[in-house]
Amino acid sequence: MASSPDSSSNPTPELSRELSLFHVTMMGLGMMIGAGVFLGMGISIGEAGPGGVVLTFALNGLLAMLTAMSFAELSSAIPRAGGAYNFARIGFGRGTSFLAGWMEWFASSVAGSMYALTFAIYTVRFVGELHWLDGLYNLAGYAPGSAEAESIDGMIVKVVAVVTAITFIYINFRGASETGKIGAFITMGQTLFVVTIGVFGVIAVIKDPSRLENFTPFMPEGWSKLLITMGFTYVAFEGYEVIAQAGDEAIDPRRNLPKAMIYSVCIVTTIYILVAFATVVSVKIGTQGVEGPAWQWIGSFGEKGFGEAVARLMPFGNFILTLAVIFSSTSALNATIYSATRASYALGRDSMLPKFFAFIHKAKNTPYGALLATSVLVLIVTTVLPTKDVASSASIMFLFLFFMVNLCVIKIRRSMADELTYGFLMPLFPLLPIVAIICQVILAVWLIHMSLIAWIIAPIWILAGLAIYWFYARSRATTTEDEILILEEQKHHEERLEGKYPIMVAVANPANASQLIQSTYRLCGAKNAHVELIHMVQVPDQVSLHDAEKYTHLGKEGLFEVMLSLALHFPISTTIRYCRNVARGIVSAIREKKTKMLVLGWHGATHHTLFNLGSKIDPIIEQSPCNVVVLKGCGGNKVFKSALVPIAGGPNGALALEIASILTAPDEGAVTAFSVDTGRGAVDFDQFIEANSKKFNIPRENLKTKTVKATSAIKAILAEAKDYDLVVLGTTHKPLLAQTGRMSLPEKIACRSPKPVVMVKSDIGVRSWIRRWI
Repeated sequence: MASSPDSSSNPTPELSRELSLFHVTMMGLGMMIGAGVFLGMGISIGEAGPGGVVLTFALNGLLAMLTAMSFAELSSAIPRAGGAYNFARIGFGRGTSFLAGWMEWFASSVAGSMYALTFAIYTVRFVGELHWLDGLYNLAGYAPGSAEAESIDGMIVKVVAVVTAITFIYINFRGASETGKIGAFITMGQTLFVVTIGVFGVIAVIKDPSRLENFTPFMPEGWSKLLITMGFTYVAFEGYEVIAQAGDEAIDPRRNLPKAMIYSVCIVTTIYILVAFATVVSVKIGTQGVEGPAWQWIGSFGEKGFGEAVARLMPFGNFILTLAVIFSSTSALNATIYSATRASYALGRDSMLPKFFAFIHKAKNTPYGALLATSVLVLIVTTVLPTKDVASSASIMFLFLFFMVNLCVIKIRRSMADELTYGFLMPLFPLLPIVAIICQVILAVWLIHMSLIAWIIAPIWILAGLAIYWFYARSRATTTEDEILILEEQKHHEERLEGKYPIMVAVANPANASQLIQSTYRLCGAKNAHVELIHMVQVPDQVSLHDAEKYTHLGKEGLFEVMLSLALHFPISTTIRYCRNVARGIVSAIREKKTKMLVLGWHGATHHTLFNLGSKIDPIIEQSPCNVVVLKGCGGNKVFKSALVPIAGGPNGALALEIASILTAPDEGAVTAFSVDTGRGAVDFDQFIEANSKKFNIPRENLKTKTVKATSAIKAILAEAKDYDLVVLGTTHKPLLAQTGRMSLPEKIACRSPKPVVMVKSDIGVRSWIRRWI
């Protein structure tokens, strides 16, 4: 029996939580310690030399750790099956997330095919060395070692690969517990064999220290060769991302997923460095067949160099190497099938692909629909496609995914930190993901030197995904809790908006609207504005997002009240939206509408002390990529004949001066730029006033300056404000969210002053540009 996610009579089936920290760590190790390290070791030694191969794996380990920390942070906050797909969905929306899941499904499936073939190749090779296939050759009338016998070997490899793939597809069908237990057993085996090779290398050096001479010269081919070998062997560090797919099935995922990722990368990097060291010292200079430096001899065998070296290092070297490769290939195959299945399951769960992909087996609690589709893709690639070039395409897509995940960790922490519960936060944010992004771009570009066909296959798959999204997924995708819904929207004629200054006014309710009308009218008149009225519907957490429209009535009343006052004078558009986080919804609308100024109302001091200005206002002020004007007590038909503008210099002070000149009475209004000298020096008013009066066309006769000496700037400003109708001041440059438990100077003044107060934040250059695009 199987269940459909659309079933209405039964509860929605869920994946079972059975994977412990040990199981998910072994899953990551199993994916990472694949055949890539064995095939790449000899080539890397030949390219970069003895020291270069060790540095290659050490530096690649550091790069892998950067992205692993991004995965760890996101997985701890968003522990759901889908991995990079879910991160991209939350960070960048449906289209980008579909491509992420689409590429991850393809990359993992093709990698699974490669591992199935690797297992088959080494198994057939080992059986052939035991001469167990000679009878088959003789039966066919071919001599062992002939071209005809090799063609038989090729067919046997394909058959064994298909049987191996089907076996692990069945294991994945049995359930997450079976997958994790089988995978953990295989991974322990492969790790044991690989570590054994490294230990024999250390023992060989202890017994014969002269083997260390193999590292001289350390970098015979130069340091530039590291880029070649790092790009070539980076595939050996792919795999920790599989752990993110276990979000729905891991025990205590917020803690265990980050730990498993970091543990996996640390363990694998250590093992790779140890194995690279053992490979270099495995061959003793001067022994039979070794002429010249040992590293050149190993490199001369190319992808077979690792096996040739290990065969001279330890007894039964070929046997142990074969077992290590077999264990590694099957473990990685198990993990890639699991990863590919969960990636396509996530697409089906959100209706990006047909619902068949989201079907979960009632008895096994496994996504059998996604597993069946993945099986077809794996088996086709195993039997038909040239896996070398397609595997390179998978590597490019993995690098694209890692690039996207590093962008996501920046975007999500920046815009959703107050919504999510993190189990892990990476240090040195956002420096580490930025470094990883740069490195991944370089490595992806460099892959064109390894496989030109890969750079043809990858775009074809991506274009196919874009077509499926555009013609199928875009209209069918289900809305998630993290998305922003547009419930109603009325747009003004585009031709009337040309040349207009876009101002967005956030309206919460009728009471809030009345406070905004008069000041907004003056701002819009001065700016020749087009007004965008926005209302964010607030729905209780326990209510389904499908009921969001039931909570729109107050917002509609507020929008209508503002429109009555402004519609005859300015072009007006309206939008009613839903988002669990109001701040993120408004900031998203600002970016979408390319707003240059946001006008908000503020009721005054909050009743709690955790966030001082207000949990909704704080992130809006900090994250908005535009000028922000926050109004407190500016409602009614008040006429401001005088305005006090405390000045400390900088762009916020200049904007405060402009807003004050707009809000005061045009004929008799006076603006006083005020500075408090607390012993650190006063503002250079002459230069400041001269520059800004010309910039904002403020009549010089309407501007006054005043400086007082005092020990407390706050007390001095509050005392001076008693003689004015309005106080306009700039916010601090320090993020308001970082001021938890401690009010900034503008906040204290805004809370304590009985006068109408306007707080402004200027859109400042590069910082806001980065916000707008990242």
